[in-house]
Amino acid sequence: MDNIASWIATAATIFAACLTASNLGSRITGYGFIVFTLGSIAWFTVGYLTGQPALMWTNVVMTLLNLFGVWRWLGRQAKLEEGARVAAEASETEPGEKLFPVSLLGSAPFMLEGEQKGSCVDGMVGCGSGRLAYVVVSEGGLAGVGETFRRVPWRLAKVDGEHLVLTCDREAYERLEQVDRQDWRGQ
Repeated sequence: MDNIASWIATAATIFAACLTASNLGSRITGYGFIVFTLGSIAWFTVGYLTGQPALMWTNVVMTLLNLFGVWRWLGRQAKLEEGARVAAEASETEPGEKLFPVSLLGSAPFMLEGEQKGSCVDGMVGCGSGRLAYVVVSEGGLAGVGETFRRVPWRLAKVDGEHLVLTCDREAYERLEQVDRQDWRGQ
């Protein structure tokens, strides 16, 4: 039985590594973490059947980390991508230019009055002009839970090195529109 479990664990781990390393989008990466979870459960089983407590405990932790990866890529990231898709579709029927999401600034920290406030999620660019209309930034929360998202018009931001720098003051920032992670259209 331990021989079968070790082959299942090996195959699952290799397949999951291929899925996540391919960087084919959040859904595929999330599925990779599901397979990693199955692999870590199989490795736990091997450790249990062969009397290897270190292998068992390592894979208890790996299972928890893999479940976090499933949530991160099939939960949080997929919802963020949904927000960009909804905003792009809405721009087709709203006045002004049609928009599409760009990840040029994805995860870049953003600065406000010289201090790091959060991170850039994505930007929305005009299809015809190629101009950045706004960026969505996130702040607060822990590991993606409890974050606040705001739309920042590009006129209030600039890029400085690897940071997005907001050119408004804290009061103006606090008045910026908050958006839902799954719908960036705002009010």
